[in-house]
Amino acid sequence: MIEKNIVIRDLGIQDYLTCWQAMQSFTDQRDEHTSDEIWCLQHSPVFTQGQNGKPEHILNTSHIPVLQVDRGGQVTYHGPGQLVIYPLVNLKRKKLNIREFVTLLENTMIQVLSDYHISAHARRDAPGVYINDTQKIGSIGLRVRRGCSYHGLALNIDMDLQPFSQINPCGLSQITMTQLSQWIVKPDINVIAQQLISYLVKHLGYTTLTYQQDTYHGIKSETAC
Repeated sequence: MIEKNIVIRDLGIQDYLTCWQAMQSFTDQRDEHTSDEIWCLQHSPVFTQGQNGKPEHILNTSHIPVLQVDRGGQVTYHGPGQLVIYPLVNLKRKKLNIREFVTLLENTMIQVLSDYHISAHARRDAPGVYINDTQKIGSIGLRVRRGCSYHGLALNIDMDLQPFSQINPCGLSQITMTQLSQWIVKPDINVIAQQLISYLVKHLGYTTLTYQQDTYHGIKSETAC
C-alpha cells in the first residue's frame, strides 16, 4: 500500500531558506495518497529562531545569518558536519500525535548513539538528546500543518561548535553542545545517516523505500548522506 512506501532524498549541503521553502511547498501540495519522504542533508552556516524564540537567547551572530522560521523551539545553529534529517510524514495517517513523534525521533538518535556505545537520553522538559544533563548532541524542531510534519532533527557529528557559544542553544543557558567526534574517532556522517534512516524507517513502519537522486522543488540532489 502507498502509505507503506517512503521516499529517501540525499540532498548534500543546502541553503536553509531554499530547503525550508521546499518543505513548505511539499506539505501544501501533498494529499492523502502522497508517499512520505525523508530528506537527508547538511546546511550552510545559519542560525534559526523558532516561532516562540526569544531574542535574548541570541548573544552574538557575527557574520552568520539569522532566520525566523516556523518550527517550534528556540534558537539553534546549523552548519556542515551536522546531520540533518527532515521526515515529511503524514502523522494523521500514521496515527501519531506530536509528542509521540518527538519521542520517536529522540529514540532514533539514542539508538544510533548506542551503536557507538554512547549512553544518551531525552529530557521531557527540553526536547532533544543529551549525553548527560549538561551536554546536548541532538536537537528537534517540528512544524505540523494539515496533519503532516516538516522540519525535523539535527545530530552533531563533526562540525565547528563555536557558533553555539554565540547563542543559548534551544534557549538553554546551562548546557553546552557536544558532537560524536568528541566521543569516537573520525565518525563517518554518511554511515551514520544510513543508520539513522534505517532505524527511523523501521520505527515508522515502512516496508518499501524509494531512493531519489533528482532535482526537486529547486533543490539539486547529491549523494551526500
